[in-house]
Amino acid sequence: MKSTCINIIKQFKALLINFLENMPKKKIEKVVKKLEKKEKFIIPLHDRVLVRPLTDEELEKKTDFGIILPDTMDEEKIKDQGVVVAVGEGKYDDGKLNPMTVKAGDRVMFSKYGFDEITINDEDYFILKEDNILAIIK
Repeated sequence: MKSTCINIIKQFKALLINFLENMPKKKIEKVVKKLEKKEKFIIPLHDRVLVRPLTDEELEKKTDFGIILPDTMDEEKIKDQGVVVAVGEGKYDDGKLNPMTVKAGDRVMFSKYGFDEITINDEDYFILKEDNILAIIK
């Protein structure tokens, strides 16, 4: 069994070297840069949701005629809407998995004080429990 694994690894190594030797140098440099960047991604656990807060442009309100209404809300009120980026698997109750109601891409309104702020790759996000999501905005 051990010798079979070693042979498979050797074959894979030979294929990889052959592949890299035939790949254009610019493409190799591009792949290396992506690997060096080491971007992080968060996968929420259980019934938690990763939300990107809405930008100022996304929060602007327009009338049917295209007139932009100024936003008089203070900073506290702005932090109650966002777009779902990732969701956990769901919550277990009595050994049964209850799937999440929200999904990635949903625009949601959530409790002002029910989230934790985190920064990933120089962007701000919120992690909150699904129970703290008040509504899906359609």
